[in-house]
Amino acid sequence: MGIANSPYLMACHGKNKGRIPVWIMRQAGRYLPEYRAIRATVSFLELCKSPELMTEVVRQPVERFGLDAAILFSDILILLEPMGIDLSFPDGGPRLANPISSPDDVKRLKNYDVAAALPFVAEGIRQIKRRLRDTPLIGFAGSPFTLACYLIQGKGSKDFDQAKRFMHQYPQAAEELISFLSDITARYLGLQIDAGADTVQIFESWGGVLSKGDFCDWSARPINEIFRRLDTKGVPRTLFVNNVAPYLDVVKEIDCEVVGVDYRVDLSQAAAAMPGKAVQGNLDPSVLFESPERVRERTMQILEGLDQHDNLIFNLGHGIQPQTPIASVEALVETVHGFRS
Repeated sequence: MGIANSPYLMACHGKNKGRIPVWIMRQAGRYLPEYRAIRATVSFLELCKSPELMTEVVRQPVERFGLDAAILFSDILILLEPMGIDLSFPDGGPRLANPISSPDDVKRLKNYDVAAALPFVAEGIRQIKRRLRDTPLIGFAGSPFTLACYLIQGKGSKDFDQAKRFMHQYPQAAEELISFLSDITARYLGLQIDAGADTVQIFESWGGVLSKGDFCDWSARPINEIFRRLDTKGVPRTLFVNNVAPYLDVVKEIDCEVVGVDYRVDLSQAAAAMPGKAVQGNLDPSVLFESPERVRERTMQILEGLDQHDNLIFNLGHGIQPQTPIASVEALVETVHGFRS
């Protein structure tokens, strides 16, 4: 079977008649002892910039669990350093030493050649593809709004109040910032595809803090522009919006093949609200702390709740948590793969 006929890529187009594909957000992560062994020797940013180590941590969960897709190991904020942003991860979370606080700060951001500034990303993709020849590889980036949140807030936040305030207080600067980030993100995802990524995903991690009108303007509009620029690349495009429920009618109109659904909304309801889209999701990651038997039951509830499975990519409704038991991951994958047997 060629990679184009893999269950994952076929499901992206709503044409999968084989086993239901499954991969896991943050599948290369701290719940794996082999990942922790590598992280004990390097910093997070060093790992993101080493093609050899990236390849190793991408390989680990795919080969351990038999997952149907690999995903590039990186961080959505890796795009920010070449702009002139001092980025670090001192305690696991991002810290920006020089965040944006005024319109003049937006103008100081440096535009750059993504291939020249981020060569380790393209090389990492090439090495991953050589190692995992028969496994589709997902490239990814953060949405312009999510990137803007970190650029303005300077760190993580529950509601990104400073970022939202900036967008309303300085609408022209906000538009310039979103446009700037959209252009770089489109070029960055294009670089990933050209290097060998079989599909790309945009993570709209923080669009869920927005009112619907602001979501349309600051999230959906620039994401649509990015996806349209990538249309000629001929690969499936996925959008994951954390807390997507209020915006399903907006997201269904975005020019992409797949929508990732978080755990807050019933997957069958989301699928019905977005006809023509493949759906990805959406088991609550906390369920994996239950017994393997309960993991199987909760997974089956999602699978049996759907009328259509040809367009389903099973996943969690958010990233896997660091202390997740390996046995629960095994139970999840086995249940999904065995559903159509």
